[in-house]
Amino acid sequence: MRAPPFNLHTPSSVEEVLSIVNELNNQGKDFDWIAGGTDLLPNYKWHINVKSDVISLAMVEGLSEISSTEIGAMARLSDIESSERAHPLIRLAASKVASSLIRKNATLGGNLCLDTRCFWFNQSEEWRQSIDWCHKCDCDTSADCRVIPNQNELCVATFQGDIAPALMALGAKIHLLGPSGAREMPIEDFYALDGITRNVLQSGEMVLKVSLSGQSSKLKGSYQKLRVRDSWDFPEAGIAAAWDGENMESLRVASTALESIPRLHDFENTEDLPEQLYKEIKPVNNTFLPPRYRRSMIKVLAKRALNDIGV
Repeated sequence: MRAPPFNLHTPSSVEEVLSIVNELNNQGKDFDWIAGGTDLLPNYKWHINVKSDVISLAMVEGLSEISSTEIGAMARLSDIESSERAHPLIRLAASKVASSLIRKNATLGGNLCLDTRCFWFNQSEEWRQSIDWCHKCDCDTSADCRVIPNQNELCVATFQGDIAPALMALGAKIHLLGPSGAREMPIEDFYALDGITRNVLQSGEMVLKVSLSGQSSKLKGSYQKLRVRDSWDFPEAGIAAAWDGENMESLRVASTALESIPRLHDFENTEDLPEQLYKEIKPVNNTFLPPRYRRSMIKVLAKRALNDIGV
């Protein structure tokens, strides 16, 4: 399959990025960002929500640094995995993404901004056309959601990234930059509960980096992932947990691949956390494994994660 033609912009600085964004906005053109391209290019080859212009961040200087407190959006997952400076939990999550070949191209920012997935949506254009469209890619047909019929207001496509829950468990912040300036927020506030919008990025806004407090180095973490093939697949469920080893109030637990967003979970007490997560999370039937099995595995993954960090 071939991707349709598009205009590729290759800025070399953040200032040039903003200049291109302003120019495209003034022309009324919609555009996509491309980092490593491991998610965007397959979607384009399937003719999924293709844009006329694509801005590459590959040549932008200063976005690939890795330290104990900051990781740039263009840092390759393979570099994070092998870095002695990145937190062990982030290195663990990065090591479980896809295959080693993909990790050499995939980036932190790309994984955090991963498009949501659904087996009604992530198919070839011919396949989608043969069964009519879905709410996420309706081609102006006002098509209904095929996962939850009779509602075309909310897309329930699933977020299947690995890095976000690890960062949530560590209390990371995400830093954004766009035409309206810079802003930052806890990473759990970056995601919006809708399979189409996915996050709070405004038009022309990009991810610069994530940052962690100096105290994060004291946290012990674990990330447990369910997938069909260990060497390749997106997560079908994932649980990340971290704490300081002493104070239960420091315990943070996050999930991924079970809803339209990765989620940091609040709990009133720490008794039987796996059961609390099981009751709170309700996956839908839009990935390879059935929702009943994925939901039952929540307790298994949570118990493994908590045992791994000594809770």
